[in-house]
Amino acid sequence: MDGGIPDVAFINNSDQRTPLILVLDCSGSMGGEPIDQLNQGLALLEQELKDDVIAAKRVRLLIIEYGGYDQCKLHGDWTDAMDFVAPRLAAGGTTPMGQAVMLALNEIEAEKQRLKQAGVSYTRPWLFLMSDGQPTDEWEGVAELCRQAEASNKVAVFPICVADASTEVMGRFSQHGSNGVKRLSGLQFRELFLWLSASMQVVSQSVPGGKAQLPATDSWSNVPV
Repeated sequence: MDGGIPDVAFINNSDQRTPLILVLDCSGSMGGEPIDQLNQGLALLEQELKDDVIAAKRVRLLIIEYGGYDQCKLHGDWTDAMDFVAPRLAAGGTTPMGQAVMLALNEIEAEKQRLKQAGVSYTRPWLFLMSDGQPTDEWEGVAELCRQAEASNKVAVFPICVADASTEVMGRFSQHGSNGVKRLSGLQFRELFLWLSASMQVVSQSVPGGKAQLPATDSWSNVPV
């Protein structure tokens, strides 16, 4: 919360946190089966995290939907997994990826400040960036900022390509380039979000600044070529 008012979530629960921000492409090309599968995946993520006693208390989520007509939409505020309710996303419009990632980077820094002010430790935030197409706004400068943030250990970036999204473009948002990009096999959003929830369960039990062995991605990804 702003204005020096302490967040009740931090008063009632002083466990360390793992911030996870999902930046999700909801442009017109995601219409039909893709957006349906994405919504089912988010509902699965909600349930899986709530079912894990530790992750439910430690994972903090925020969703940014980008699409519409050069618009980005925040779905609520940062929320502990135990209180998270998956939104119902709709597809339409263009792909303002640069605007969405800039918003995500700002939200991550603001959340880190809130955690520090509350005296709550945290692991490195995750920025989960998903797209099925090309950005339709000015994105190169934001991509450079995103790479710098990851290189400075301010955030871990996970670019996910769906359908015909460019691994080269998505790789520009990560310090690892195209090597850091995963491509979703078909519409395996269920497997993707099962992996994400399992990863969050591992990371939420890790020591801030330490290393975590993440689950394999073989169940939902193929190697970009």
